[in-house]
Amino acid sequence: MTRSPFRRLVFSAVRRLLYLWVRSETINQSSYGLNLDRGRPIFYVLQSPSISDLAVIDHECVKAGLPRPVLSVAVGNLLEPAAFFYLTPEPDWLGRQDKRGAPPTLKRLVSSLSDSPEEDAQIIPVSVFWGQSPASESSPWKLLFADSWAVTGRLRRLVSILILGRKTRVQFSAPIHLRELVDQHKGHERTVRMTQRILRVHFRHLKTAVIGPDISHRRHLVKGLVRDPQVRQAIAEEADRQNISLEKAEAQALRYGNEIASDYTYTAIRFLEVILSWFWNKIYDGIKVNHIDGVKDIAQGNEIIYVPCHRSHIDYLLLSYLLFRNGLTPPHIAAGINLNMPVIGSLLRRGGAFFMRRTFKGNPLYTAVFNEYLHTLFTKGFPVEYFVEGGRSRTGRMLQPKTGMLAITLRSYLRSSRMPIVFVPVYIGYELVLEGRTYLGELRGAVKKKESIFDVFKVIGALKQRFGQVAVNFGEPIKLAQFLDQQQSGWREQALAPHYKPDWLHETTHRLGAKVARHLNEAAAVNPVNLVALALLSSSKLALDQRALERVLDLYLTLLRSTPYSPHTTLPDGDGKALIEHVKGMNLLSEQNDALGRILYLDEQNAVLMTYYRNNVLHIFALPGLLASFFQSTSRMSREQILRFTHALYPYLQAELFIRWSLEELDAVVDQWLQAFVSQGLLRVENDQYLRPAPSSRHFVLLTLLSRAIAQTLQRFYMAIALLLNAGQHALSAEELENLCTIMAQRLSILHGLNAPEFFDKSLFRHFIQTLLDEGVLRRDAAGKLSYHPQLGELAEGAAKRVLPAEIRLSIRQVALHRGEDAAEDLDLGAPPPSEKAE
Repeated sequence: MTRSPFRRLVFSAVRRLLYLWVRSETINQSSYGLNLDRGRPIFYVLQSPSISDLAVIDHECVKAGLPRPVLSVAVGNLLEPAAFFYLTPEPDWLGRQDKRGAPPTLKRLVSSLSDSPEEDAQIIPVSVFWGQSPASESSPWKLLFADSWAVTGRLRRLVSILILGRKTRVQFSAPIHLRELVDQHKGHERTVRMTQRILRVHFRHLKTAVIGPDISHRRHLVKGLVRDPQVRQAIAEEADRQNISLEKAEAQALRYGNEIASDYTYTAIRFLEVILSWFWNKIYDGIKVNHIDGVKDIAQGNEIIYVPCHRSHIDYLLLSYLLFRNGLTPPHIAAGINLNMPVIGSLLRRGGAFFMRRTFKGNPLYTAVFNEYLHTLFTKGFPVEYFVEGGRSRTGRMLQPKTGMLAITLRSYLRSSRMPIVFVPVYIGYELVLEGRTYLGELRGAVKKKESIFDVFKVIGALKQRFGQVAVNFGEPIKLAQFLDQQQSGWREQALAPHYKPDWLHETTHRLGAKVARHLNEAAAVNPVNLVALALLSSSKLALDQRALERVLDLYLTLLRSTPYSPHTTLPDGDGKALIEHVKGMNLLSEQNDALGRILYLDEQNAVLMTYYRNNVLHIFALPGLLASFFQSTSRMSREQILRFTHALYPYLQAELFIRWSLEELDAVVDQWLQAFVSQGLLRVENDQYLRPAPSSRHFVLLTLLSRAIAQTLQRFYMAIALLLNAGQHALSAEELENLCTIMAQRLSILHGLNAPEFFDKSLFRHFIQTLLDEGVLRRDAAGKLSYHPQLGELAEGAAKRVLPAEIRLSIRQVALHRGEDAAEDLDLGAPPPSEKAE
């Protein structure tokens, strides 16, 4: 740079241009001056190549009266054209950099001093820091571009200069007398390496003192991945399969590692804390955190895996923010590769996100690298976060768990269980979710929109809307070792075998996924929007008189307080009137006034939107709703009858909604709910018979509204059975039945005006059919066709008479008879059902 007049001219121009904006100062000026001999040659060493850093140092040397680094200096018979060098050598003209090499200037200095015993050279380490210390900075933009441990590119450095250049600090450290090292007579090569080591340690300690410790593991971890025996084996197999060299296969493994690994930095965490503090206060009325003290207790000495429900993209940010604010280490977060967008992806990666592809199929090398990365995080004790649902829930209910990450976790634990693993469920409940209306559009057939950086501006545009409060509830932790003890005795001894892959792992992983989902639902945060949505969507016209709505909400609150769903479930404060006022303030309710009072109703747009928020808490009201539905067509039932029908239907409700109670607990829970119904006047007891109120009474209206919470779920169950029975034995495969159910549900939703997009969600029918297979009600023959028990029709009709109105049963049977024949013809012709066309 300074070895020719032309380069010196360019450097001078750069320095002048830089200081049109930059303002710098030297800190701790006295620390280096005491040991500095002005009569001896002085060299400045910078940690890495940077013309902007060099220009600032040159400017500060002029101010302090020190020799300029860009001027030549003589050491004995050696004349160096410049009095500076970089500890990390400058890249060649192709941009390649050999970090293992020693600076040429340092080599020449050691040689010169070895030849001239009377000479000495003073090496002054110099560091330039752009901006304030991240630990005390409060500006989010300055924090984003402040110095960190991450490698800095030219564009980022330019932006840092523009944003942070007015507060640039230079630190000259105490000089290192090279003569003292040469006089140890360790030889030229060892003296050079020793000097490099001293300088590296110095720069690391100095940077730690100024900007905090290097908590990024990326640079060390990624290179370590390819040294693992399992990854080495995958590299060798990849080389054979692709007919490439081992070097190319190893380079591919490194690229996978860099694609996956997070680049966790304290600066980014502090930036996110500042920017998110503003964001939450701007968009939400507050964040309520419950049961976090239990997490603080269990975090000591355990590998924590946070498993939140997934409702919004901001789930990632919200949980990390709350953990950081509560003194817990933010986790490394599994994020879809679709979020690795320009700018946003880089920020998420520095905030702890590691990226994963949607599928690992057909890429064993990627699979090996990813598995080893997760194993390294687990064994080193880094907290981790991933979503067992896979993607965001578009319906508001808990999705069926995707067990891929759980399987990786179990295999890692069986491979090495030195660090106990604890799963911490986290329920995140929004009164309004940012993406709510987008979800409903997708459910109705709109193409799923690809994530874009421009979505950020849409979020900013939504800041004018009120989104209410957010509740974050930490659920009951799941200790993996304890879970495995319950599922598979003797696993500890079996796990000692190398490359252990037990045959019970698949089934155990699915059970673990279901357990995590149930624990998530146990920690549900019931809010005013959930309850108002449940009440109004249960009414026939999506409308209620205000006083009637208040009574319904008061009933819900009373029932939930007298019969709590779980110790980790939280309820809103206030009474029905307060809940209504809160929801009205969020512009979710319409109202009409007349001489008889005020009517509150849902317009068409909000009626669809509110199904999402009703579904958030549907699992809590499923069992009481089922009990209430028994009395819609029957005036009285004995306890034995109630229990018999409940046991018949409960496994399907539990499988779909992840309800917490086992079959062994069910009788006691049913008794609790029946007692609560009696105490509220919804039922009466006479001679071991439960009697409903008079159909004209207010209490019967309340009982009816409660039963409608679960009505559509029961209708879907009946639809599937009706279509199956209408087709006959060995006539339909599971996939064909699923498609017929979807077609029928779409038709009924139009005929009966059902404003609930999830009513014809294919995944719900798919899971119900699978549960019938798991329960042994259905069987597959060799051709994949379904057979059923001969008494299925009688049993299904008997249950349906108890829980569904006669007109609904008749309508379903008629549609099953006619539509089933038409749909079967479509299937024979290979035509996809309407839902698949929309997809």
